[in-house]
Amino acid sequence: NEVVGTGDWEDEASLGEVWKSRNAYSYGRSEGGGGTKSGTSRPEVLNKLLATTERIVQEIDSVEYGLTDIQEYYANTGALKKAAENRKPIDKSTGKAQKVAVSVIEAFGGPRTDDCVPVRAVEEVLRIEYRSKLLNPKWRDAMLEQGSGGAYEVSQRMTAMIGWAATAEVDNFVFDQAAERYALDEEVAAKLQKNNPEAFKNVVRRLLEASGRGMWETDDETIEKLKSLYADADDLVEQVR
Repeated sequence: NEVVGTGDWEDEASLGEVWKSRNAYSYGRSEGGGGTKSGTSRPEVLNKLLATTERIVQEIDSVEYGLTDIQEYYANTGALKKAAENRKPIDKSTGKAQKVAVSVIEAFGGPRTDDCVPVRAVEEVLRIEYRSKLLNPKWRDAMLEQGSGGAYEVSQRMTAMIGWAATAEVDNFVFDQAAERYALDEEVAAKLQKNNPEAFKNVVRRLLEASGRGMWETDDETIEKLKSLYADADDLVEQVR
C-alpha cells in the first residue's frame, strides 16, 4: 500500500509484481539456511500457483471494517488478483489479460438458520461500501465533525480508492460523486481544508491522479477546477509548514 500511497508506480501490472516479489518466500523447519527465520525464496512455485488461479476468495468477518476501510485489503487481495492476471493469456475480445474473479464472503452476523453465507463479487461489494460510507452525505458530515481525524479518514479512503481502481474496478460514478461531495462543494472543501490542509490536498491529488491514470472519465472543466484547488491547497500547506 505504500507504493500506491507515494504514487510511485508505473502501471497496474507493476502493483501485482510488487506483491509477488514480497510473497515468494516459504517458511518451515527446513527453510532459511543456517537456522534463520528468513524463509526461502521460491518465485517459480508462486508463479505456477498464480498462473492457475481463477478465483480469489476474501472473507470479511467484521461488520465494522470492510474492503474500503482497511488499506491492506487492496494491497493484498487486490494486488494478488493483479499478480495472477499478469500471468494469464490475452483475451482476444478485449486485448487484455484474462480476468481473475474475487469473491467476498461476509462471514459476520452470527449463526444463520439457512446455513447460507452471502457471497458477492468484489465490484458489487465496493459499490455497496462506497454508497453507504464515502458517498453518503451523513457519513461525510460525521467525518467533518471529527476535525483533523475525520479529514484524515476521508483522505485515506481516497488513496485506497486509487488502489482498488488499479487492482479491481471502481465505477466512474464513484469518482464523480467523490469529487462533488469533497472537492467541488465549496463549504465541505473549506471545512476539510481548515480541519486538515494535508488531507484536503491529498483528496484533490487522488482525483487528479485517477483522471491522469485513466481510471476516471470526466470533463475538462472539472479537471481545471481540481487543478486550481490543488494549487491553492499546496500553497496553504506550505504556509502552514
